[in-house]
Amino acid sequence: MTETTLAVEMRGIVKRFPGLVANDHVDFDLRQGEVHALLGENGAGKSTLMNILAGLYHADEGEILVDGAPVRFVSPRDAIAAGLGMIHQHFTLVPSLTVTENILLGLDEPRFRLDLARYEDAIRKLAEEVGLRVDPSAKVWQLSVGEQQRVEILKMLYRGARILIMDEPTAVLAPQETEELFRTLRGMTSRGESIVFISHKLDEVLAIADRITVLRRGKVTASGTPAAGKTKPDLARLMVGREVLESIEKVPSVPGAVVLELDGVSAVNDKGLAALRDVALQVRSGEIVGLAGVAGNGQSELAQVVTGLRPCHGRIHVQGRDVANRPAIVAIESGVAHVPEDRNGTGSAPNLSVADNMIMKSYRLPPIANGWFLNVVIARQRAEELKAEYEVAAPTIDTQARLLSGGNLQRLIFAREITSEPKLIVAVQPTRGLDVGAIETVHRLLLAQRAAGTAILLVSEDLDEILALADRVAVIYEGRIAGVVDAEGADVHELGLMMTGTPGHGSAVA
Repeated sequence: MTETTLAVEMRGIVKRFPGLVANDHVDFDLRQGEVHALLGENGAGKSTLMNILAGLYHADEGEILVDGAPVRFVSPRDAIAAGLGMIHQHFTLVPSLTVTENILLGLDEPRFRLDLARYEDAIRKLAEEVGLRVDPSAKVWQLSVGEQQRVEILKMLYRGARILIMDEPTAVLAPQETEELFRTLRGMTSRGESIVFISHKLDEVLAIADRITVLRRGKVTASGTPAAGKTKPDLARLMVGREVLESIEKVPSVPGAVVLELDGVSAVNDKGLAALRDVALQVRSGEIVGLAGVAGNGQSELAQVVTGLRPCHGRIHVQGRDVANRPAIVAIESGVAHVPEDRNGTGSAPNLSVADNMIMKSYRLPPIANGWFLNVVIARQRAEELKAEYEVAAPTIDTQARLLSGGNLQRLIFAREITSEPKLIVAVQPTRGLDVGAIETVHRLLLAQRAAGTAILLVSEDLDEILALADRVAVIYEGRIAGVVDAEGADVHELGLMMTGTPGHGSAVA
Protein backbone atom coordinates (compact mmCIF):
# COMPACT_ATOMS: atom_id res chain seq x y z
CA MET A 1 0.00 0.00 0.00
CA THR A 2 1.29 3.49 -0.85
CA GLU A 3 1.32 5.40 2.44
CA THR A 4 1.63 8.94 1.09
CA THR A 5 -0.59 8.93 -1.99
CA LEU A 6 -4.12 10.17 -1.25
CA ALA A 7 -6.83 9.02 -3.66
CA VAL A 8 -9.50 11.15 -1.96
CA GLU A 9 -9.44 13.94 0.59
CA MET A 10 -12.54 15.52 2.12
CA ARG A 11 -11.91 18.66 4.18
CA GLY A 12 -14.30 20.37 6.58
CA ILE A 13 -17.44 18.84 5.10
CA VAL A 14 -20.67 20.32 6.47
CA LYS A 15 -24.14 19.12 5.49
CA ARG A 16 -27.27 20.51 7.10
CA PHE A 17 -30.86 19.31 6.90
CA PRO A 18 -33.79 21.11 8.56
CA GLY A 19 -33.17 20.87 12.30
CA LEU A 20 -30.11 18.64 11.88
CA VAL A 21 -26.40 18.94 11.15
CA ALA A 22 -25.62 15.58 9.57
CA ASN A 23 -21.92 16.31 8.97
CA ASP A 24 -20.17 18.83 11.20
CA HIS A 25 -16.80 19.85 9.68
CA VAL A 26 -15.82 16.27 8.86
CA ASP A 27 -12.36 15.39 7.54
CA PHE A 28 -11.86 12.07 5.75
CA ASP A 29 -9.12 10.78 3.48
CA LEU A 30 -8.62 7.60 1.47
CA ARG A 31 -5.18 6.40 0.46
CA GLN A 32 -4.35 4.66 -2.77
CA GLY A 33 -4.53 0.87 -2.40
CA GLU A 34 -6.27 0.65 0.99
CA VAL A 35 -9.55 -0.40 2.58
CA HIS A 36 -10.75 2.41 4.81
CA ALA A 37 -13.72 1.47 7.04
CA LEU A 38 -16.30 4.09 7.98
CA LEU A 39 -18.20 3.34 11.20
CA GLY A 40 -20.86 5.04 13.27
CA GLU A 41 -24.25 4.67 14.90
CA ASN A 42 -27.49 5.01 12.94
CA GLY A 43 -27.80 8.69 12.10
CA ALA A 44 -24.10 9.40 12.72
CA GLY A 45 -23.69 10.85 9.22
CA LYS A 46 -21.85 8.02 7.40
CA SER A 47 -24.26 7.68 4.49
CA THR A 48 -24.59 11.44 4.14
CA LEU A 49 -20.81 11.83 3.90
CA MET A 50 -20.49 9.08 1.29
CA ASN A 51 -23.50 10.34 -0.68
CA ILE A 52 -21.65 13.66 -0.93
CA LEU A 53 -18.54 11.87 -2.17
CA ALA A 54 -20.63 9.89 -4.69
CA GLY A 55 -22.33 13.01 -6.07
CA LEU A 56 -25.81 12.31 -4.66
CA TYR A 57 -25.69 15.22 -2.17
CA HIS A 58 -23.94 18.58 -2.27
CA ALA A 59 -21.97 19.74 0.76
CA ASP A 60 -22.93 23.09 2.33
CA GLU A 61 -19.30 23.72 3.25
CA GLY A 62 -15.94 22.07 2.66
CA GLU A 63 -14.04 20.72 -0.31
CA ILE A 64 -13.25 17.41 -1.98
CA LEU A 65 -9.98 16.56 -3.69
CA VAL A 66 -9.46 13.54 -5.96
CA ASP A 67 -5.82 12.74 -6.75
CA GLY A 68 -4.95 16.12 -5.23
CA ALA A 69 -7.19 18.16 -7.51
CA PRO A 70 -10.35 19.95 -6.23
CA VAL A 71 -13.60 18.59 -7.64
CA ARG A 72 -17.28 19.51 -7.45
CA PHE A 73 -19.73 16.75 -8.32
CA VAL A 74 -23.15 17.79 -9.60
CA SER A 75 -24.35 14.20 -10.05
CA PRO A 76 -23.18 10.58 -9.65
CA ARG A 77 -22.20 10.68 -13.33
CA ASP A 78 -19.57 13.31 -12.45
CA ALA A 79 -18.25 11.14 -9.62
CA ILE A 80 -18.01 8.07 -11.86
CA ALA A 81 -16.19 10.15 -14.49
CA ALA A 82 -13.65 11.02 -11.77
CA GLY A 83 -13.22 7.34 -10.92
CA LEU A 84 -15.58 7.01 -7.93
CA GLY A 85 -18.43 4.51 -7.77
CA MET A 86 -20.83 3.59 -4.97
CA ILE A 87 -22.26 0.09 -4.52
CA HIS A 88 -25.40 0.25 -2.43
CA GLN A 89 -26.63 -2.41 -0.03
CA HIS A 90 -29.70 -3.00 -2.20
CA PHE A 91 -28.58 -3.86 -5.71
CA THR A 92 -29.72 -1.83 -8.72
CA LEU A 93 -29.86 -4.60 -11.30
CA VAL A 94 -32.61 -5.54 -13.77
CA PRO A 95 -33.36 -9.26 -13.15
CA SER A 96 -34.66 -10.00 -16.65
CA LEU A 97 -31.51 -8.69 -18.38
CA THR A 98 -28.18 -10.48 -18.73
CA VAL A 99 -25.03 -9.59 -16.81
CA THR A 100 -23.62 -7.84 -19.88
CA GLU A 101 -26.82 -5.88 -20.55
CA ASN A 102 -26.92 -4.70 -16.93
CA ILE A 103 -23.31 -3.54 -17.08
CA LEU A 104 -23.89 -1.63 -20.32
CA LEU A 105 -27.18 -0.10 -19.14
CA GLY A 106 -27.00 3.70 -19.01
CA LEU A 107 -23.71 4.05 -20.90
CA ASP A 108 -23.35 6.29 -23.93
CA GLU A 109 -21.93 3.38 -25.94
CA PRO A 110 -23.07 1.32 -27.72
CA ARG A 111 -25.45 3.89 -29.20
CA PHE A 112 -27.18 2.24 -32.15
CA ARG A 113 -26.09 -1.38 -32.57
CA LEU A 114 -25.28 -3.81 -29.78
CA ASP A 115 -22.61 -6.36 -30.67
CA LEU A 116 -23.42 -8.46 -27.61
CA ALA A 117 -20.77 -11.12 -28.23
CA ARG A 118 -17.98 -8.51 -28.37
CA TYR A 119 -19.07 -6.87 -25.13
CA GLU A 120 -19.49 -10.24 -23.42
CA ASP A 121 -15.88 -11.06 -24.32
CA ALA A 122 -14.70 -7.73 -22.89
CA ILE A 123 -16.61 -8.23 -19.67
CA ARG A 124 -15.43 -11.83 -19.35
CA LYS A 125 -11.85 -10.64 -19.72
CA LEU A 126 -12.36 -7.92 -17.07
CA ALA A 127 -13.94 -10.45 -14.72
CA GLU A 128 -10.96 -12.78 -15.09
CA GLU A 129 -8.48 -9.95 -14.54
CA VAL A 130 -10.05 -8.91 -11.21
CA GLY A 131 -11.01 -12.40 -10.06
CA LEU A 132 -14.80 -11.97 -10.18
CA ARG A 133 -16.22 -15.18 -11.62
CA VAL A 134 -19.53 -14.58 -13.37
CA ASP A 135 -21.13 -15.65 -16.66
CA PRO A 136 -21.67 -12.50 -18.80
CA SER A 137 -24.51 -14.20 -20.71
CA ALA A 138 -26.48 -15.30 -17.61
CA LYS A 139 -29.71 -13.57 -16.64
CA VAL A 140 -29.40 -11.73 -13.33
CA TRP A 141 -32.36 -13.60 -11.83
CA GLN A 142 -30.41 -16.82 -12.32
CA LEU A 143 -27.51 -15.61 -10.14
CA SER A 144 -26.96 -16.04 -6.42
CA VAL A 145 -26.82 -12.94 -4.23
CA GLY A 146 -23.04 -13.15 -4.10
CA GLU A 147 -22.84 -13.33 -7.90
CA GLN A 148 -25.15 -10.33 -8.22
CA GLN A 149 -22.81 -8.35 -5.99
CA ARG A 150 -19.93 -9.25 -8.32
CA VAL A 151 -21.98 -7.82 -11.19
CA GLU A 152 -22.40 -4.55 -9.27
CA ILE A 153 -18.63 -4.37 -8.73
CA LEU A 154 -17.93 -5.19 -12.38
CA LYS A 155 -20.41 -2.52 -13.45
CA MET A 156 -18.39 0.12 -11.61
CA LEU A 157 -15.00 -1.22 -12.72
CA TYR A 158 -16.19 -1.30 -16.35
CA ARG A 159 -17.01 2.40 -16.00
CA GLY A 160 -13.43 3.06 -14.89
CA ALA A 161 -13.96 3.34 -11.14
CA ARG A 162 -10.72 3.22 -9.16
CA ILE A 163 -12.40 4.06 -5.87
CA LEU A 164 -15.35 1.99 -4.63
CA ILE A 165 -17.70 2.98 -1.81
CA MET A 166 -19.36 -0.19 -0.47
CA ASP A 167 -22.40 0.22 1.81
CA GLU A 168 -23.00 -2.85 4.04
CA PRO A 169 -21.58 -5.18 1.35
CA THR A 170 -21.83 -8.38 3.43
CA ALA A 171 -25.38 -7.90 4.74
CA VAL A 172 -26.89 -10.53 2.43
CA LEU A 173 -23.92 -12.88 1.98
CA ALA A 174 -23.23 -16.33 3.38
CA PRO A 175 -19.89 -16.75 5.23
CA GLN A 176 -18.17 -18.31 2.22
CA GLU A 177 -19.40 -15.49 -0.03
CA THR A 178 -18.07 -12.93 2.46
CA GLU A 179 -14.65 -14.62 2.44
CA GLU A 180 -14.66 -14.56 -1.36
CA LEU A 181 -15.62 -10.87 -1.39
CA PHE A 182 -12.73 -10.07 0.96
CA ARG A 183 -10.30 -11.90 -1.34
CA THR A 184 -11.63 -9.82 -4.22
CA LEU A 185 -11.21 -6.56 -2.30
CA ARG A 186 -7.66 -7.46 -1.30
CA GLY A 187 -6.88 -8.24 -4.94
CA MET A 188 -8.26 -4.84 -5.95
CA THR A 189 -6.22 -2.92 -3.38
CA SER A 190 -3.07 -4.79 -4.40
CA ARG A 191 -3.56 -3.28 -7.88
CA GLY A 192 -3.85 0.20 -6.39
CA GLU A 193 -7.63 0.56 -6.23
CA SER A 194 -9.16 1.98 -3.04
CA ILE A 195 -12.20 0.93 -1.02
CA VAL A 196 -14.44 2.74 1.46
CA PHE A 197 -16.09 -0.02 3.53
CA ILE A 198 -19.25 0.86 5.50
CA SER A 199 -20.40 -1.87 7.88
CA HIS A 200 -21.95 -2.54 11.28
CA LYS A 201 -20.13 -5.90 11.58
CA LEU A 202 -17.11 -4.97 13.66
CA ASP A 203 -15.33 -8.32 13.33
CA GLU A 204 -15.46 -7.98 9.53
CA VAL A 205 -14.16 -4.41 9.74
CA LEU A 206 -11.17 -5.59 11.77
CA ALA A 207 -10.60 -8.42 9.27
CA ILE A 208 -10.58 -6.28 6.11
CA ALA A 209 -9.80 -2.65 7.00
CA ASP A 210 -6.38 -0.99 6.94
CA ARG A 211 -7.65 2.17 8.64
CA ILE A 212 -10.86 3.18 10.39
CA THR A 213 -12.74 6.47 10.75
CA VAL A 214 -15.60 6.71 13.26
CA LEU A 215 -18.42 9.24 13.23
CA ARG A 216 -20.67 10.05 16.18
CA ARG A 217 -23.49 12.58 15.85
CA GLY A 218 -21.97 14.04 12.72
CA LYS A 219 -18.47 14.53 14.15
CA VAL A 220 -15.30 12.48 13.83
CA THR A 221 -14.29 10.60 17.00
CA ALA A 222 -11.48 8.63 15.35
CA SER A 223 -9.81 9.76 12.14
CA GLY A 224 -7.93 7.28 9.99
CA THR A 225 -6.95 5.12 12.95
CA PRO A 226 -4.93 2.00 11.98
CA ALA A 227 -7.09 -1.11 12.39
CA ALA A 228 -4.16 -3.18 13.64
CA GLY A 229 -4.35 -3.72 17.39
CA LYS A 230 -7.95 -2.53 17.73
CA THR A 231 -10.68 -4.71 19.24
CA LYS A 232 -14.44 -4.81 18.83
CA PRO A 233 -15.01 -3.16 22.26
CA ASP A 234 -12.59 -0.38 21.24
CA LEU A 235 -14.61 0.36 18.10
CA ALA A 236 -17.97 0.06 19.87
CA ARG A 237 -16.84 2.56 22.50
CA LEU A 238 -15.80 5.04 19.80
CA MET A 239 -19.15 4.60 18.04
CA VAL A 240 -21.57 4.96 20.96
CA GLY A 241 -19.48 6.68 23.63
CA ARG A 242 -19.87 3.93 26.24
CA GLU A 243 -18.96 0.32 26.92
CA VAL A 244 -20.97 -2.15 24.84
CA LEU A 245 -21.00 -5.83 25.69
CA GLU A 246 -19.41 -7.87 22.90
CA SER A 247 -21.83 -10.69 23.60
CA ILE A 248 -24.74 -11.04 26.01
CA GLU A 249 -24.70 -14.06 28.28
CA LYS A 250 -27.27 -16.65 27.25
CA VAL A 251 -28.22 -18.84 30.19
CA PRO A 252 -29.20 -22.46 29.47
CA SER A 253 -32.86 -22.99 28.71
CA VAL A 254 -35.13 -25.99 29.12
CA PRO A 255 -37.69 -25.77 26.30
CA GLY A 256 -41.30 -26.51 27.16
CA ALA A 257 -44.29 -27.48 25.08
CA VAL A 258 -44.48 -26.97 21.32
CA VAL A 259 -45.93 -23.52 20.59
CA LEU A 260 -45.44 -23.33 16.81
CA GLU A 261 -45.66 -26.33 14.50
CA LEU A 262 -45.43 -26.28 10.72
CA ASP A 263 -46.25 -29.46 8.82
CA GLY A 264 -45.95 -29.79 5.04
CA VAL A 265 -46.11 -26.02 4.47
CA SER A 266 -45.70 -24.80 0.90
CA ALA A 267 -46.23 -21.33 -0.54
CA VAL A 268 -45.44 -19.19 -3.57
CA ASN A 269 -43.78 -15.78 -3.63
CA ASP A 270 -45.12 -12.55 -5.13
CA LYS A 271 -44.02 -13.70 -8.60
CA GLY A 272 -46.01 -16.92 -8.31
CA LEU A 273 -42.87 -19.05 -7.99
CA ALA A 274 -42.40 -21.70 -5.31
CA ALA A 275 -40.94 -20.09 -2.19
CA LEU A 276 -41.61 -22.77 0.46
CA ARG A 277 -41.50 -26.50 -0.22
CA ASP A 278 -42.95 -28.94 2.30
CA VAL A 279 -41.55 -27.16 5.37
CA ALA A 280 -41.73 -28.94 8.73
CA LEU A 281 -40.53 -27.10 11.83
CA GLN A 282 -41.27 -26.81 15.55
CA VAL A 283 -40.56 -24.03 18.05
CA ARG A 284 -41.06 -24.67 21.78
CA SER A 285 -41.72 -22.30 24.65
CA GLY A 286 -38.55 -20.88 26.18
CA GLU A 287 -36.38 -21.46 23.12
CA ILE A 288 -35.11 -19.46 20.19
CA VAL A 289 -34.98 -21.22 16.83
CA GLY A 290 -32.84 -19.32 14.36
CA LEU A 291 -33.75 -19.58 10.67
CA ALA A 292 -30.52 -19.14 8.70
CA GLY A 293 -30.27 -18.67 4.98
CA VAL A 294 -29.03 -16.44 2.19
CA ALA A 295 -31.58 -13.78 1.21
CA GLY A 296 -34.34 -14.97 -1.11
CA ASN A 297 -34.54 -18.60 0.01
CA GLY A 298 -38.03 -18.41 1.54
CA GLN A 299 -37.36 -16.84 4.94
CA SER A 300 -39.67 -13.88 4.40
CA GLU A 301 -42.47 -16.06 3.04
CA LEU A 302 -42.19 -18.44 6.01
CA ALA A 303 -42.60 -15.57 8.46
CA GLN A 304 -45.55 -14.27 6.46
CA VAL A 305 -47.47 -17.57 6.41
CA VAL A 306 -47.07 -17.90 10.20
CA THR A 307 -48.32 -14.34 10.83
CA GLY A 308 -51.27 -14.54 8.44
CA LEU A 309 -49.84 -12.32 5.71
CA ARG A 310 -49.53 -14.99 2.98
CA PRO A 311 -51.66 -17.99 1.94
CA CYS A 312 -50.14 -21.45 1.96
CA HIS A 313 -50.74 -25.18 1.76
CA GLY A 314 -50.17 -27.35 4.81
CA ARG A 315 -50.80 -26.99 8.55
CA ILE A 316 -49.61 -24.22 10.89
CA HIS A 317 -50.56 -24.60 14.55
CA VAL A 318 -49.95 -22.01 17.28
CA GLN A 319 -50.70 -23.48 20.71
CA GLY A 320 -52.74 -26.15 18.92
CA ARG A 321 -54.85 -23.66 16.96
CA ASP A 322 -54.71 -23.80 13.16
CA VAL A 323 -53.77 -20.36 11.86
CA ALA A 324 -52.93 -21.29 8.26
CA ASN A 325 -54.77 -19.17 5.68
CA ARG A 326 -56.53 -17.22 8.41
CA PRO A 327 -56.55 -13.42 8.79
CA ALA A 328 -53.67 -11.85 10.71
CA ILE A 329 -56.03 -11.07 13.61
CA VAL A 330 -56.37 -14.83 14.22
CA ALA A 331 -52.61 -15.15 14.66
CA ILE A 332 -52.61 -12.12 16.97
CA GLU A 333 -55.43 -13.58 19.08
CA SER A 334 -53.48 -16.86 19.22
CA GLY A 335 -50.57 -15.04 20.86
CA VAL A 336 -48.33 -14.27 17.87
CA ALA A 337 -46.18 -11.13 17.91
CA HIS A 338 -44.48 -10.01 14.71
CA VAL A 339 -41.35 -7.90 14.28
CA PRO A 340 -41.23 -7.63 10.46
CA GLU A 341 -38.13 -6.99 8.36
CA ASP A 342 -39.69 -3.84 6.88
CA ARG A 343 -40.04 -1.75 10.02
CA ASN A 344 -41.25 1.26 8.05
CA GLY A 345 -43.76 -0.22 5.61
CA THR A 346 -45.09 -3.20 7.58
CA GLY A 347 -44.02 -2.76 11.19
CA SER A 348 -45.35 0.77 11.61
CA ALA A 349 -47.60 3.43 10.15
CA PRO A 350 -44.93 6.07 9.37
CA ASN A 351 -47.26 9.07 9.20
CA LEU A 352 -49.04 8.26 12.47
CA SER A 353 -47.70 9.32 15.84
CA VAL A 354 -45.60 7.32 18.27
CA ALA A 355 -48.69 7.04 20.49
CA ASP A 356 -50.88 5.68 17.67
CA ASN A 357 -48.23 3.12 16.72
CA MET A 358 -47.84 2.03 20.35
CA ILE A 359 -51.52 1.07 20.71
CA MET A 360 -52.06 -0.61 17.34
CA LYS A 361 -52.49 -4.04 18.94
CA SER A 362 -54.34 -2.93 22.07
CA TYR A 363 -56.81 -0.29 20.91
CA ARG A 364 -59.59 -2.91 20.67
CA LEU A 365 -59.14 -4.01 24.28
CA PRO A 366 -59.95 -2.41 27.64
CA PRO A 367 -58.88 -0.20 29.30
CA ILE A 368 -57.94 1.63 26.07
CA ALA A 369 -61.16 0.52 24.40
CA ASN A 370 -64.30 1.78 26.10
CA GLY A 371 -67.07 0.11 24.15
CA TRP A 372 -67.05 1.70 20.72
CA PHE A 373 -64.89 4.57 21.94
CA LEU A 374 -61.18 5.06 22.50
CA ASN A 375 -60.08 6.27 25.92
CA VAL A 376 -57.54 8.81 24.69
CA VAL A 377 -56.27 9.68 28.16
CA ILE A 378 -55.39 6.07 29.00
CA ALA A 379 -53.99 5.48 25.51
CA ARG A 380 -51.63 8.45 25.82
CA GLN A 381 -50.65 7.48 29.34
CA ARG A 382 -49.81 3.97 28.16
CA ALA A 383 -47.78 5.33 25.24
CA GLU A 384 -45.80 7.61 27.61
CA GLU A 385 -45.05 4.64 29.88
CA LEU A 386 -43.82 2.48 27.00
CA LYS A 387 -41.76 5.33 25.53
CA ALA A 388 -39.96 5.69 28.86
CA GLU A 389 -39.62 1.96 29.59
CA TYR A 390 -38.18 1.08 26.17
CA GLU A 391 -36.17 4.31 25.89
CA VAL A 392 -37.70 5.40 22.60
CA ALA A 393 -35.88 8.65 21.84
CA ALA A 394 -38.60 10.87 20.38
CA PRO A 395 -39.38 14.50 21.30
CA THR A 396 -42.98 13.57 22.25
CA ILE A 397 -45.47 10.75 21.75
CA ASP A 398 -47.05 12.96 19.07
CA THR A 399 -43.92 12.73 16.90
CA GLN A 400 -44.54 10.93 13.62
CA ALA A 401 -42.98 7.44 13.52
CA ARG A 402 -41.23 8.21 10.22
CA LEU A 403 -39.06 10.78 12.00
CA LEU A 404 -37.51 8.18 14.33
CA SER A 405 -34.12 6.59 13.69
CA GLY A 406 -34.04 2.90 12.81
CA GLY A 407 -33.04 1.90 16.33
CA ASN A 408 -35.77 3.94 17.99
CA LEU A 409 -38.42 2.72 15.58
CA GLN A 410 -37.37 -0.85 16.35
CA ARG A 411 -37.66 -0.13 20.09
CA LEU A 412 -41.19 1.16 19.47
CA ILE A 413 -42.14 -2.00 17.58
CA PHE A 414 -40.71 -4.26 20.29
CA ALA A 415 -42.54 -2.25 22.96
CA ARG A 416 -45.86 -2.73 21.17
CA GLU A 417 -45.32 -6.42 20.43
CA ILE A 418 -43.92 -7.49 23.80
CA THR A 419 -46.59 -5.74 25.85
CA SER A 420 -49.19 -7.89 24.10
CA GLU A 421 -47.76 -10.76 26.20
CA PRO A 422 -47.13 -13.05 23.23
CA LYS A 423 -46.66 -16.80 23.30
CA LEU A 424 -44.69 -16.67 20.03
CA ILE A 425 -42.50 -13.92 18.60
CA VAL A 426 -41.60 -14.00 14.90
CA ALA A 427 -38.65 -11.62 14.57
CA VAL A 428 -37.37 -11.03 11.04
CA GLN A 429 -34.01 -9.30 10.56
CA PRO A 430 -34.54 -7.50 13.90
CA THR A 431 -31.12 -5.80 13.91
CA ARG A 432 -30.58 -5.12 10.20
CA GLY A 433 -29.13 -1.66 9.74
CA LEU A 434 -28.84 -0.99 13.48
CA ASP A 435 -25.71 0.17 15.30
CA VAL A 436 -24.01 -1.81 18.04
CA GLY A 437 -25.89 -0.05 20.85
CA ALA A 438 -29.30 -0.71 19.32
CA ILE A 439 -28.31 -4.31 18.51
CA GLU A 440 -27.41 -4.87 22.15
CA THR A 441 -30.86 -3.61 23.20
CA VAL A 442 -32.68 -5.89 20.75
CA HIS A 443 -30.66 -8.94 21.83
CA ARG A 444 -31.45 -8.23 25.50
CA LEU A 445 -35.16 -7.98 24.73
CA LEU A 446 -35.23 -11.29 22.85
CA LEU A 447 -33.31 -13.17 25.54
CA ALA A 448 -35.56 -11.71 28.24
CA GLN A 449 -38.62 -13.01 26.38
CA ARG A 450 -36.96 -16.42 26.01
CA ALA A 451 -36.36 -16.47 29.79
CA ALA A 452 -40.03 -15.61 30.31
CA GLY A 453 -41.05 -18.74 28.37
CA THR A 454 -41.89 -17.20 25.02
CA ALA A 455 -41.20 -19.21 21.87
CA ILE A 456 -39.14 -17.21 19.37
CA LEU A 457 -38.58 -17.78 15.65
CA LEU A 458 -35.58 -15.60 14.75
CA VAL A 459 -35.09 -15.02 11.02
CA SER A 460 -31.72 -13.47 10.30
CA GLU A 461 -29.10 -13.41 7.55
CA ASP A 462 -26.46 -12.65 10.20
CA LEU A 463 -25.13 -16.08 11.16
CA ASP A 464 -23.16 -14.68 14.11
CA GLU A 465 -26.37 -13.22 15.53
CA ILE A 466 -28.20 -16.53 15.18
CA LEU A 467 -25.42 -18.47 16.87
CA ALA A 468 -25.27 -15.93 19.70
CA LEU A 469 -29.02 -16.07 20.44
CA ALA A 470 -30.50 -19.33 19.17
CA ASP A 471 -30.81 -22.68 20.89
CA ARG A 472 -31.31 -24.47 17.57
CA VAL A 473 -30.52 -23.41 14.01
CA ALA A 474 -32.73 -24.35 11.06
CA VAL A 475 -31.08 -23.76 7.68
CA ILE A 476 -33.36 -22.95 4.75
CA TYR A 477 -32.26 -23.32 1.13
CA GLU A 478 -34.53 -22.86 -1.90
CA GLY A 479 -37.62 -23.07 0.30
CA ARG A 480 -36.68 -26.32 2.05
CA ILE A 481 -35.33 -26.91 5.53
CA ALA A 482 -31.85 -28.25 4.76
CA GLY A 483 -31.28 -29.27 8.37
CA VAL A 484 -31.69 -28.33 12.02
CA VAL A 485 -28.69 -28.38 14.37
CA ASP A 486 -27.97 -27.37 17.95
CA ALA A 487 -26.51 -23.86 18.07
CA GLU A 488 -23.97 -24.79 20.73
CA GLY A 489 -20.90 -26.13 18.99
CA ALA A 490 -22.34 -25.59 15.50
CA ASP A 491 -19.72 -25.33 12.77
CA VAL A 492 -19.98 -21.99 10.91
CA HIS A 493 -18.33 -23.39 7.77
CA GLU A 494 -20.74 -26.31 7.65
CA LEU A 495 -23.74 -24.03 8.15
CA GLY A 496 -22.45 -21.84 5.34
CA LEU A 497 -22.27 -24.85 3.03
CA MET A 498 -25.86 -25.78 3.90
CA MET A 499 -26.97 -22.17 3.26
CA THR A 500 -25.52 -22.35 -0.25
CA GLY A 501 -26.97 -25.76 -1.07
CA THR A 502 -24.10 -28.10 -0.16
CA PRO A 503 -25.22 -30.70 2.43
CA GLY A 504 -23.18 -30.67 5.62
CA HIS A 505 -22.26 -33.63 7.80
CA GLY A 506 -24.52 -32.39 10.60
CA SER A 507 -27.57 -31.66 8.50
CA ALA A 508 -29.76 -34.21 10.20
CA VAL A 509 -32.74 -32.73 11.97
CA ALA A 510 -32.06 -32.23 15.69
